[in-house]
Amino acid sequence: MTTPDNTSDVPDPSDTAGEHTGVAAQDWARASAEPQYRAAVVDLLGALAYGELAAFERLAEDAKLAPTLADKAELAKMASAEFHHYEKLRDRLTEIGAEPTQAMEPFVAALDGFHRQTAPSDWLEGLVKAYVGDSIASDFYREVAARLDSDTRGLVLAVLDDTGHASFAVEKVRAAIDADPRVGGRLALWARRLMGEALSQSQRVVADRDALSTMLVGGVADGFDLAEVGRMFSRITEAHTKRMAALGLAA
Repeated sequence: MTTPDNTSDVPDPSDTAGEHTGVAAQDWARASAEPQYRAAVVDLLGALAYGELAAFERLAEDAKLAPTLADKAELAKMASAEFHHYEKLRDRLTEIGAEPTQAMEPFVAALDGFHRQTAPSDWLEGLVKAYVGDSIASDFYREVAARLDSDTRGLVLAVLDDTGHASFAVEKVRAAIDADPRVGGRLALWARRLMGEALSQSQRVVADRDALSTMLVGGVADGFDLAEVGRMFSRITEAHTKRMAALGLAA
């Protein structure tokens, strides 16, 4: 999954080594003794697993739009990385006694709906979608990761590692805008639409799953309160603005 690159100055909420408390300071063996926490983690890993599988499929499709063989090969390499991330999540779900397909199923409709509503019309829109849309999702999952047990947090952060799409997208989009500045206006509008759809999708996923929503707003582990949820989405929006600037687009 594409993640924020070094253009973002927004602090990583999971980067608090030595400062974890509560469940976040425990390992999986201790934390999973709480049934609702375990259910929240299964939901989270299921959502991530299907997101990675969908990203693999989408990148493979986007490769067909690539203007050069080099670009096609680059996207194929990224797609392969996404599939390896999916395999890690699938294997972890099996390891903790969850059936991977069942864990992913609740998220299929929402994620497929997002991708249908934001199908790119060309190569550049596909790059912006991968960079902007996936990065918003990654920011959301990083926020959640800060409240997870150490074993689950490590896995989540590992599968959020950038596959190389961030710098690739920035390079290609900026070059296209330099060649034809009119492209920038169209892509800026597209990125704003992606922002709205991605945030709505994140909110729907949380609202539809009781264990996840409880973990975010309090009641499981060191959950966020409602005010913190608002601050979380503000941080995600701020990171999006910085990414847009990196692309040479107005937020």
